[in-house]
Amino acid sequence: MANINKNRYTMTALLFLVFFLLSTFVFTKRTLEPSLFFYRDFFSQASSHIASPDSTFLDPAPLHSPTFLDPAPLHSPTTHQPDSSISRTGFIETNITETNTNGENASFAEVGDSYVGLPVVRVKHCDLYTGSWVKDEEHPIYEPGSCPYVDEAFDCQNNGRQDSSYLKWRWKPDGCDLPRFNASDFLERLRGKRLMLVGDSMNRNQFESLLCLLREGLANKSRMYETRGRRITKGRGQYVFKFLDYDCTVEFVRSHFLVKEGFRINERGNRNPTLSIDQIDRTAARWKRVNILVFNTGHWWVHGKTARGKNYYKEGDYLYPKFDAVEAYRRALKTWAKWIDNNIKPNKQLVFYRGYSSAHFRGGDWDSGGSCNGETEPILTGAFLDNYPLKMKIVEEVIQEMQTPAILLNVTKLTNFRKDGHPSIYGKKPIDGRKVSSRRQDCSHWCLPGVPDAWNELIYATLVFRQTISGKI
Repeated sequence: MANINKNRYTMTALLFLVFFLLSTFVFTKRTLEPSLFFYRDFFSQASSHIASPDSTFLDPAPLHSPTFLDPAPLHSPTTHQPDSSISRTGFIETNITETNTNGENASFAEVGDSYVGLPVVRVKHCDLYTGSWVKDEEHPIYEPGSCPYVDEAFDCQNNGRQDSSYLKWRWKPDGCDLPRFNASDFLERLRGKRLMLVGDSMNRNQFESLLCLLREGLANKSRMYETRGRRITKGRGQYVFKFLDYDCTVEFVRSHFLVKEGFRINERGNRNPTLSIDQIDRTAARWKRVNILVFNTGHWWVHGKTARGKNYYKEGDYLYPKFDAVEAYRRALKTWAKWIDNNIKPNKQLVFYRGYSSAHFRGGDWDSGGSCNGETEPILTGAFLDNYPLKMKIVEEVIQEMQTPAILLNVTKLTNFRKDGHPSIYGKKPIDGRKVSSRRQDCSHWCLPGVPDAWNELIYATLVFRQTISGKI
């Protein structure tokens, strides 16, 4: 009898141990393996879009705005950091590896019509902004002259540019592949939301690119329009484009410095411009309820009065007789960062800051005879590829100190290569067949289609990677 009881106790203990080990294995496996179901909450596919009961802003907004999955601040001293994410400086860090439906390891996220068989990104410590331009015959994504939203200044092919090899380049990070741009998927991720670009004419350059890219996802192109019927020109400071089938908007607001421009009356009674580096720009009220914000400022800080800094910069009521432009830039960015920290809800909004875009003037600057005409190939080698302005180091420092996460779209080095991508003398249409003057060339902005398309592909890739890796957006 004693042996029977002993055997019974032994069997019970063994069964309990097996049950315990099995439960531990199942729980651990379910914890470590990300389920795609959890990645559908925010930017979902058409076949899986579900609006949750708590998916609207507490404050009324003009568009339906589902809640963001909480992107925990990076490098925050009080917040636990996720194991895998896209950092503020554009690095992807993850150990996740899964296979596609064919059982093959995938090194990219290829987004199709549904999440069925979606490969998971297989990358670790991938810097999206360190890489090279590779030839791609599938580029450009939209044909020159096909998009009505490219204004004359960027419409190089229609303005007489004959070479086209500059259109056939795609940005390729060294450590991973970007997902192929999918306009309809991008629009689905924007469903019921607002995306706004805020900045100078370089951001308008990117804004026009984004409109053209997204337009490719529409079967009926008339289902997008500017809400006030405005045609895009450099003279206007705000545009709102509505995509009817997705109940979303893509917008542009002009702000040269992100801080407040003003003027003073000098001793002769004339108005002189000023810049209040401690006050946010007047347009900031328009930024508050936007789901995705893309900011920039940079090129205006190296021109004329801004660079000289004489009787121009203000803090409070004090006008500095002379002030360093670099320090003014730092303080202005901190003013912007403070506004973001105080006004942006990181569980509902996503902030990008696009870095400085390189210019390629030879023999002068934009206003002193600089040129880039005749450039047909990217820079492939040389010291210029390593250029990284002091202002970009300041941007990195400011973003790292922010409490609210902001993603640095660090396009500086990838634009270093592309001396071939500027309008140069093709920023205006020839009149009556006459040759356009080459006295003043545009070697700052970019032809469209062209380099800004890659910036928007990187935004799309960031959204895909964030969702696929960590379920965040």
